[in-house]
Amino acid sequence: MEWIKYLKKLDFFLLFIVVVLFAIGLFAINVATNTENFLAGESSSFIFRQLLAFGLGIAGMIMITMLDYKTLGQYWIHVYVISIIVLLLVYVPGLGIVNKGTRGWIDLGVMEFQTSEIAKLGFIISFAKLLDIRKNKLDKLSDVLLLVGFILVPVLFVFIQPDLGQSIVFLFTAAGMLFIAGLNMKYYYSLIGVFIIGFPIFWNYFMQDFQKNRIITVFNPASDPLGEGYHALQSMITVGSGGLFGKGVAAENTMTKLNYLPAQWTDFIFSVISETAGFIGASLVVLLLFTFLFRLLKDAKTARDEFGTLIISGVCFMFMFQIFENVGMTMGIMPITGITLPFLSYGGSSLMTNLLAVGMVLNVNMRRHQINF
Repeated sequence: MEWIKYLKKLDFFLLFIVVVLFAIGLFAINVATNTENFLAGESSSFIFRQLLAFGLGIAGMIMITMLDYKTLGQYWIHVYVISIIVLLLVYVPGLGIVNKGTRGWIDLGVMEFQTSEIAKLGFIISFAKLLDIRKNKLDKLSDVLLLVGFILVPVLFVFIQPDLGQSIVFLFTAAGMLFIAGLNMKYYYSLIGVFIIGFPIFWNYFMQDFQKNRIITVFNPASDPLGEGYHALQSMITVGSGGLFGKGVAAENTMTKLNYLPAQWTDFIFSVISETAGFIGASLVVLLLFTFLFRLLKDAKTARDEFGTLIISGVCFMFMFQIFENVGMTMGIMPITGITLPFLSYGGSSLMTNLLAVGMVLNVNMRRHQINF
């Protein structure tokens, strides 16, 4: 079987990093949910659902590696359209639900799934192929506007949910892929100019109050310590209380054990790790995450063709933003957006999508050389 022979070229080191990160995350989720006054449910149920999501994600990863990414690229338009349809499913009565103020989820009965997660992967595949097709047409403004339109469709659908964090993930991923594809730098300079001019308009007419407050509290969380600044302040206290070596699992009266940290099993899992394992443990996690990103860059460089390079680059930029945003918001240097920490935070849809994204990377990497039979 052809796929079996390709398995010999699988990036097992990348897969090893993912498994280690997941194991650390599972341990941290147990710490975050196994507290006396935890009201969201039993710790064992969180662990079980996370393990189930991991198993489904691994199964999906295997299935993705079995399909040649070049074959998938032939249906890039279909992938793009399906991604948009998935984003629109949240408006289907009885299927779409509101979670944390965002209509970005669908109820599948056994679980709730965030549609923007899987749409990100579809966008990366389809946009990578579009850039591959138009790689010699990245200089004229008309050509660039076509690409901008392609990007803005999913971004706007996610933004109106409203989900500012995931919208930025799409934009950052697309910008990184355009850079790798060779977009003229004058457009990046123009984009900075548009941002400077357009941000006041965007702020006054398009952003909702809670989104504005999240940005304001980045610079001064103490201005609203019991409101929008509460999450940031509690997270910074939790991170700092871990000290150099951490308080350990058995410690009592910690920020985690007292449930002072909101969403400590999801968005703020890094804070739990920092308090439990200290600066040393948190640094090791950051080192693993950086190693993961550098491995993605290496695999992108060795891809067989530009389409493969752009797929892995898109996945890399997606993970890069999510990592910097999540770790940054736990330390009060980035706005709180609800973006999870890849492989570590609790969340079935994000974990499964992240594993599928790694599956696409493995797909490209294992086919980097021609195999003669």
